[in-house]
Amino acid sequence: MKISSANYVVGATNTSNFPTMNLPEFMLCGRSNVGKSTFINTIFNNKYLAKTSSKPGKTQVLNWFLINDCFCIVDAPGYGYAKVSKSQKEAFGIMIEDYLVNREELKAVFQLIDYRHQPTEDDVLMYNFLKYYNIDVYFILTKEDKVKKNDLKKNLNIIMKTLDCYDNDKFIPVSSVNRNNIDKVLNIIDTYL
Repeated sequence: MKISSANYVVGATNTSNFPTMNLPEFMLCGRSNVGKSTFINTIFNNKYLAKTSSKPGKTQVLNWFLINDCFCIVDAPGYGYAKVSKSQKEAFGIMIEDYLVNREELKAVFQLIDYRHQPTEDDVLMYNFLKYYNIDVYFILTKEDKVKKNDLKKNLNIIMKTLDCYDNDKFIPVSSVNRNNIDKVLNIIDTYL
């Protein structure tokens, strides 16, 4: 897939203000500071598309990005950020659950996991939620370039064991530095279009 256009559309917090473009959608989720914004900017060749920040927890709405005028990427707020209030975490949870369970346009979810670290309890809860609702999920292992070659297999095994994955789950290690496997992610999206 060649990326010819990528544009920010809207940020929304509930069903009433979700966009109505009737295009296939792919959600990105992951803990705060896992690199979702960097991943978006890398995959769509635009370093200004999604705002990156050194402070985690900046994304507080579902953000829609229109790609090639034919599908959308939906960026969810990062989970597990300690400085967000309990009521705000609950509001995020309700918003994301409503989107995941009720959004007909949703085709698949890319759950981002930091390749360097064992998945958190929030990562496991999200994965179990997606599986419970039979939502297609693909794991994007971010920051591959920061993992020592000797640790790649070991870290993958730890991630798979912690998540208690299914045999057919797909893991895609990516790097925003060398663009490793970015084409594989685009090919997955292409299969749904």
